[in-house]
Amino acid sequence: MFAYIIKRLLSLIPVLLVVTITIFLIIHITPGDPAATILGLEATEEQIETLNEELGLNRPITEQYLSWVAGLLKGDLGDSIFMHQPVTQAIAEHMGPTLSLAILAQIIALILAIPFGIFAAYKRGSIVDVSLMGMSLFGMAIPSFLLGLLLMLVVGVQLQWLPVAGYEPLENGIWAHFQYLILPGISLGAIQAALITRMTRASMLEVLNLNYVKTARSKGLKEFSVLLKHAFRNAFLPILTVIGQTFGTLITGAVVVESIFNIPGLGQLIMNSIERRDFAVIQGVVFVATLMYVSINLIIDLLYGVIDPRVRLDRK
Repeated sequence: MFAYIIKRLLSLIPVLLVVTITIFLIIHITPGDPAATILGLEATEEQIETLNEELGLNRPITEQYLSWVAGLLKGDLGDSIFMHQPVTQAIAEHMGPTLSLAILAQIIALILAIPFGIFAAYKRGSIVDVSLMGMSLFGMAIPSFLLGLLLMLVVGVQLQWLPVAGYEPLENGIWAHFQYLILPGISLGAIQAALITRMTRASMLEVLNLNYVKTARSKGLKEFSVLLKHAFRNAFLPILTVIGQTFGTLITGAVVVESIFNIPGLGQLIMNSIERRDFAVIQGVVFVATLMYVSINLIIDLLYGVIDPRVRLDRK
C-alpha cells in the first residue's frame, strides 16, 4: 500500500508540469499588457517599456517560466502587481469564502442526491423513478449562473427570504455567514446533485439484484435495512469517486457564481486579476485550484485502498 501511495504521488509530477506550462503559456499569449494597464492610456512607449523591465515582463518567456517554477518549488507564487502583496497572501484571504461555498454546495448536493438516487433505484421504472431522473436531467442542463439569477429574483427579491448578494465572515455568526451562501450554494450544487443522483441510482441498480441482497431479504430483514446496510454500503465506492470529482469541480467552478452573488472568494479574485492583467495572481489562483482538484481526486483514489479489500489485495 505504501508503494502504491508513493507511485501515485510521483504520477502527479508530470501532471503538474503540464499544468504549469499550459497555465503560463495561455496567460502570456493572451492580449494585454499589465504595464500599460497600470500606467493608463496616457502612458508613453518608453514609460511602458521601463515598467515592463522593472516587473521582469520583458525577459524571454522561457526565463520567466523557469523563474516562476523555481518559486513554486519554494512555495512562492510571486507578488501581485496591483495589490502589492504576495500571491499566497491574496489567495489565503480569499480562500475562506470559496471553501465555505463549496462545502455548503456539496452538503446540499448530498442531502438531495443520495436519498433521491436510492429511492429511484428502489422504484425502478415507476413514475417516481422517471420523475426523479427527469429532475436530475434538468439539474444537469440548467447553467449554475441562470439558476442563481432565478433564485435571486424569486427567493431574494420577491419573497425576500434571503439576502440577494454579499458575504459575512464566519466570525460574525454562523447564521449570518450561511444565509448569504444558501442561494449560491443551491445554484452551484444543483448540477452536482443531479450527477450524484444518477450515479447513485446506477450503482444501486447493480447491487439490488445480487445474491447477498436477496439473502438479506429472505432472512426477513426490513427493506430499509436491506437498502442501506447491504445495498448502499456496497454501492458506495463508485459514488465516492463522483463525490470527490464534484467537490473539486465546485472549488474550480465557483468563479461565475461568486461573481453573481458578490462573494469575495477565489472567483472574484481571479476575475479582478484578469481585468487588470495581473499575471502572477492569475497563475497562482489557477495553479492552486488545479492542485486542490488533483489532490482531492488523489485522496479519493487512496481511499479505495482503505475501503475496498479487493483493491488492497490487487495492489500488494
